[in-house]
Amino acid sequence: MSVTKSEVRPGVYYDSVVLMQLQRKLAALPGVEDAGVVMATPANLELLADSNLLEAAGKAARPEDLLIVVRAGSEADASGALAQVDELLKQRSSGGANQAFRPRSLAAGVKNLPAAEWVLISVPGRYAAKVAHEALDSGKHVFLYSDNVELEDEIALKQRGAELGLLVMGPDCGTAIINGVGLGFANRVRRGPIGLVGASGTGLQAVTVGIHNYGGGVSQAIGTGGRDLKAEVRAASMLQGLRYLAADEATQVIVLISKPPDEATAARLLSEAQTAGKPVVVCFIGFAAPAEQIGNVHFAQGLDSAARIAVGLSTGAITPPVIERRTGYLRGLFSGGTLAYEALNGLQNFLHPIYSNVAIRSSQKMADPLHSQAHTIIDLGEDVFTVGRLHPMMDNDLRLRRLKQEVEDAETGLVLLDVVLGEGSHADPAGELAAAIASHRKTRSDIEFVALVVGTDEDPQNTDEQIQKLEAAGARIFRETTMAVDYIAARLAATPSATGKALQPFSEPLAAINVGVESFFDSLKAQGADAVQVDWRPPAGGNEALASILEKMKGR
Repeated sequence: MSVTKSEVRPGVYYDSVVLMQLQRKLAALPGVEDAGVVMATPANLELLADSNLLEAAGKAARPEDLLIVVRAGSEADASGALAQVDELLKQRSSGGANQAFRPRSLAAGVKNLPAAEWVLISVPGRYAAKVAHEALDSGKHVFLYSDNVELEDEIALKQRGAELGLLVMGPDCGTAIINGVGLGFANRVRRGPIGLVGASGTGLQAVTVGIHNYGGGVSQAIGTGGRDLKAEVRAASMLQGLRYLAADEATQVIVLISKPPDEATAARLLSEAQTAGKPVVVCFIGFAAPAEQIGNVHFAQGLDSAARIAVGLSTGAITPPVIERRTGYLRGLFSGGTLAYEALNGLQNFLHPIYSNVAIRSSQKMADPLHSQAHTIIDLGEDVFTVGRLHPMMDNDLRLRRLKQEVEDAETGLVLLDVVLGEGSHADPAGELAAAIASHRKTRSDIEFVALVVGTDEDPQNTDEQIQKLEAAGARIFRETTMAVDYIAARLAATPSATGKALQPFSEPLAAINVGVESFFDSLKAQGADAVQVDWRPPAGGNEALASILEKMKGR
């Protein structure tokens, strides 16, 4: 009959790799049927219970305790296996770099390797924020692999990092490549002119691999952690990374990777991307891209597509257009509903907030279609406007009245009109609209007018003459919606105000202090980086009450 025996070591901590290795060695001993070696958290106790490895002693263990469980064919085999635990742990720490001096604290690690610019942290989540703050105190960038870090802690860490000009990647950041050295989980890829910022660990890996396989190379790959593009965090790390890569002379093309971001965060990011001064490939999985390209921003439909586009851009001589920004709100006055919808679909990714009577998102619905608010796209062909009157395709009266209303609004900065020609339409729509534009420009020269003209050279209104009238009145003309969206987005998108200090160029060669999972330290050394492994243990052996007392005694 099988016998299960447990040993609880109060306050003893080992990282997950050590626990896994010990567990495998115990399970391989003669007579042992199964083994479990875990920190005694509720989740781990539940897993042990599911494997029939949890008995009374284990149930009494605390989350900060190390729990070792062995099930064997006899009590002698079970006891014998537990008796070998210390010897098995010694075997693990008897070779190579593990014999070197190991500091017991991050502060000691900093003294041991003062050139280190990075601190890799992979301790249990409840301790991670404190260690990360210590790293910032020491003037180090943070690669925070730990998960289960409170959202409030993440926000505080990233705000503080920005103030100090330091980068906080994570929490739950699994991969990064800095100056050719992989942090955490990273593929070995050649260096090159493509810089990446990703809120997706495996996504970032997939795109860097794709870039390598397509013949390109990576300048930097910056991770942010999966919550960075949520509304609360406001893409703090991705914006830092984007600005760093925009200023980085070694980076010619930038790639942004994430799952769909928060609506306002997406507008903020894309607006910033427009000012990067170099091509930016956006791959937000599941994001409804408005077009293949808006200005210097290219939208990829998947990870492989992002890699392929980035490599293509990095090998070509592409100079992004420079469009000066202006202030004020957009007022789009459309006679056609589909054109209005298409314009809204493109502009919603850059202008925020934006409202419409043909809203795509519930948050965009106008409170009153008769009065614009913020950026506004209006379909004047909607029923609310056409009861008892001709459609605006045939009669400009309604649009001329609304145009006057928008011009009288001090918040209006740019007016977008569609002019749809063809059979059945107004005989000379540009004639009336151009006269109104010219008149309004006399009193509001600060307002810009843009017209989207849809027509052929065979239409009865004579398309060329229609365009000439509008241009003579001072309107800028576009012939299809995407080009108009491209221009307006560049003109009106708000430029996010950068807070905190800019990141300074990352030093080479890379040097780092690793606190936590030892395989990350081994990986750094294998890649030729200078690194120190901190032999970290929970404060006060994981006794939180005692740790609190010690903190108070330190006056912190």
